[in-house]
Amino acid sequence: MIKIILLSDFAEEYFKCLLRGITRYSVDHGPWAFCRMPPFYRETIGIEGILLWAKDWGAHGIIGQFYNHSEVGKFTEAGIAVIAQDLQERFEGIPNITGAYQETGRKGAEYFLKKGFKNFAFYGFQNIVWSRERAEGFEAEVQEGGYKVHYFEPEEATAMGLWYYKPSALSRWLKSLPKPIALMTCDDNQGHHISEACRHAGIRIPEDVAVLGVDNDETLCCISDPPLSSISLDAEKGGYEAARLIEYMITNRDFNPYDIVVKPTQVITRQSTDIYATNDKYIVSALKYIHQNIDKNLKVEQVLKEVPLSRRSLEKRFLQITGYPVYEYIYNLRIEKFTQKLLETDMTIFEIALDLGLNDSKNIARQFKQIKGLTPVEYRKNYLISK
Repeated sequence: MIKIILLSDFAEEYFKCLLRGITRYSVDHGPWAFCRMPPFYRETIGIEGILLWAKDWGAHGIIGQFYNHSEVGKFTEAGIAVIAQDLQERFEGIPNITGAYQETGRKGAEYFLKKGFKNFAFYGFQNIVWSRERAEGFEAEVQEGGYKVHYFEPEEATAMGLWYYKPSALSRWLKSLPKPIALMTCDDNQGHHISEACRHAGIRIPEDVAVLGVDNDETLCCISDPPLSSISLDAEKGGYEAARLIEYMITNRDFNPYDIVVKPTQVITRQSTDIYATNDKYIVSALKYIHQNIDKNLKVEQVLKEVPLSRRSLEKRFLQITGYPVYEYIYNLRIEKFTQKLLETDMTIFEIALDLGLNDSKNIARQFKQIKGLTPVEYRKNYLISK
């Protein structure tokens, strides 16, 4: 029986998803035995203490959150396979469970650009790889749109604690930002910081500041006021693939280490971003109508009936605000809704098409491949765990 130590913060939604994938692989290919080891062991007994415990228990491998320190190599020297979850920086020489962080940042920026925002901000940590690279991706996409990003990085001494519930440098920064502004945070925990800081500064969400997190931790997202929009990650598949890798490492000592890359899937919209950044009431009406009726095989002609504008005027104003013609905006939104149902339900392609008010499933499948680069079936297999 394979024995695996799991060293991580089990309260984090991200690791819970990884754990679901790991345990699912063990069900398919086990049985395995697991030791859940909270991270305070790393801080109290250190790597040496964990290694002694692992040897005594007879552990074959360890998957955990480690600081990038050469001591982690002691596990491999002892014949124990190790995969690191990049707590601060990626390791070299051993596999990492890491993420497509820049892609995640770009997805957040693209989401806000489609909503018509012209002011952008990012809240995160420069000295942590997953935050830094999400910021880089966010800024790259924003700059390609012709805009700049305002940054706030918490001081290391204030990274923990409850300081954001009171007036602080964060609340002063939020007050100083141009409004309305689209603000992406490095994760949902920092998104909650923004929610509380805005409350105490008298800043409205989403009217003044639209806030988007990462991880889609439903507890954190729903405890925020208003509920926090977030980018969901395919962490469960990452856990499944990490388990597959560590089994191979245990049974094959000669291998080339490679990283498990967790990719973003989609933006889950909640109230914190439920707004369009424009004072043009007709375009706001058009956007609301499109989002509320996207499942009805919507046409541009139907949108025109909702606003007292000519088609030429609507198209011009819509393009100025969103960056897309009306038809293309509807087209892209339909694909995003299709993608969401593809990943969150067991519905067939035909059933999803019908649910979106479409009778031609072949046409939507063709459109999907044009945007995503994969057929719907290929995309579902790529993002969902395969046994």
